[in-house]
Amino acid sequence: MLKKILKPYRLILASGSPRRHQFFKDLNLDFEVAQKPIEEIYPKHLEREAITDYLSKLKAEPFQNELKENTIIVTSDTIVWYKNEALGKPKSPQDAFYMLKSLSDATHEVISSVCFTTPDKQIVVNTSTKVTFKTLSDREIWFYINNFKPFDKAGAYGIQEWIGSIGITSIEGSYNNVVGLPTHLLYETLNAIAKEK
Repeated sequence: MLKKILKPYRLILASGSPRRHQFFKDLNLDFEVAQKPIEEIYPKHLEREAITDYLSKLKAEPFQNELKENTIIVTSDTIVWYKNEALGKPKSPQDAFYMLKSLSDATHEVISSVCFTTPDKQIVVNTSTKVTFKTLSDREIWFYINNFKPFDKAGAYGIQEWIGSIGITSIEGSYNNVVGLPTHLLYETLNAIAKEK
């Protein structure tokens, strides 16, 4: 359905995330993947969705000079927000352990922004999902880190992996958002952009 109305467009997903690639495939979209490295640094005064909004727009900047008519660049960023702090990707196994230990027996938020950049406009949408973990034992945490190596994931975990199956007791909001992309917002916004023509 969406594939048909997007036919006049060149849709580019600017992400190396295999999870985001799969979501685009699941939505039956024709798309290309392109990546341009950036330093994911944001002003320290930003909080919550202001961080992910900023970073998703920042990821689109390297593409600005090559945007042609009917091109849509999709960029996205996700953080784990807990105790007024953004948890990014862990830098080491010990860092991953500390992150998961802090999330144990607590509720945190997963916040994502998706930025849609065309030659004449930029739209940014965002959403938040609340996730609650049971009390995780040190043994469980280390088993997960050693076997699943979650160093490419914000907050040091993937909800779709072992830790999600054994550790998450409740979720309020979009599951796909926690995996890495709020697909309902992707679908709605691409529909809106295509129908404007």
